[in-house]
Amino acid sequence: MEDYRVWAFEESLWTGDAENYRKKMDADCLVVVPAEPYVLSGDDAVKAVSSTPRWESAEFAGGRIARPQEGLIVVAYHVAAKRGEEAYEAHCTSTYRRIEHEVWTVVQHQQTPKLVAGGTA
Repeated sequence: MEDYRVWAFEESLWTGDAENYRKKMDADCLVVVPAEPYVLSGDDAVKAVSSTPRWESAEFAGGRIARPQEGLIVVAYHVAAKRGEEAYEAHCTSTYRRIEHEVWTVVQHQQTPKLVAGGTA
């Protein structure tokens, strides 16, 4: 998958609807988020995100893409996401695996909220 498609795929996970997210998450995915229960997998991850309001925008900075082997892509980046007046910033990683030609799923995603002055997120 070309770099521009990797970033479009990742952005769609932040801003796309629940069905988009469901299609792109692997049945065996592991997700770490900054709220209880913190570690989610498979259908639990999809259900948790599906019931969360989607972000209106997600801007990436400092992005890196690695392709450690055929059929595997790892991305790392800083995200600034917004919906209405609410803003969220985090450092994230995602790992995709190719299921078949042009079909990729997320097998891992992790978010570490950006710390603000005073050491809180």
